[in-house]
Amino acid sequence: MPLIGYARVSTEDQTPLPQSEAMQAAGCVEIFEEHASGGNRARPVLARVLERVQSGDTLVVVRIDRLARSLSHLLEVIERLEAKGAFFRSLQDPIDTSSPQGKFTLQVLGAAAEFERALIRERTKAGLASARAKGRVGGNPGLRAKDPAALRKVRLARQDGYMERLNETAQDWVPHVRRLRPDMAWEDLLRIINGPLPADRHWTQSRLLRAVKAYVRDGFLPAEVLGRAGRRETDDRLPAIVAAIKGSDPDITLQAICDRLEAMRERTPRGRTGWQPSSVKMLLERAEKLGLL
Repeated sequence: MPLIGYARVSTEDQTPLPQSEAMQAAGCVEIFEEHASGGNRARPVLARVLERVQSGDTLVVVRIDRLARSLSHLLEVIERLEAKGAFFRSLQDPIDTSSPQGKFTLQVLGAAAEFERALIRERTKAGLASARAKGRVGGNPGLRAKDPAALRKVRLARQDGYMERLNETAQDWVPHVRRLRPDMAWEDLLRIINGPLPADRHWTQSRLLRAVKAYVRDGFLPAEVLGRAGRRETDDRLPAIVAAIKGSDPDITLQAICDRLEAMRERTPRGRTGWQPSSVKMLLERAEKLGLL
């Protein structure tokens, strides 16, 4: 069972060496290091690690806080790993999803998170009911009076909330958008993004465009990604898609690319639904000749 390590420190003047040494001693065959804030979910190295992990692999960290600063983010990452048939282990915490004890600990954490959300909902409902019983009208008085300053605050708060939700999913789509746009059409890009994701996390084109425009507006993505995609010859489309899949994970196998193409419901050059490694190899060779790799 291959062990893949992830080490993170917050600032450039810190060193991830102690974490890397601990994971190397634990048997990690690969170790990825990143300088980034734990509160930032859109970490490029973490996104690359999650793309790299395959079925049977185990993602290893020294401590949970090196991976996630919130329970919701931790559970989100572990769900992504489980969807790929991979596991998670923290060397200094009692979590190892490949063991029954680790799975139980994870279930307890998930139950605690849901319980906390339920308590917040109940407190909110009780507060509103108490206010109504005392004759107070709920909501913001400034909004009821259509005060411009109050409306602006609400608009900014909603925008901040939207960006926070986007940051939680950025590792799913930002690396692909940065790498493939505007060379690839939105329709093909969307299928590549959705390929490894579970059905309940699939993106629609309108939702993806809105997210990309928000990131461009705030400077997280260059404006060029919104440019019009150039026309691509029909014969070049499949090599471009296969090159994009290979580019997101250079170590991906030919069979794994076949599985990804079938999940995307992409047909072979002969119009068939089942893919063979030989067909993928041929398309990769063509992609190389076209300069797409």
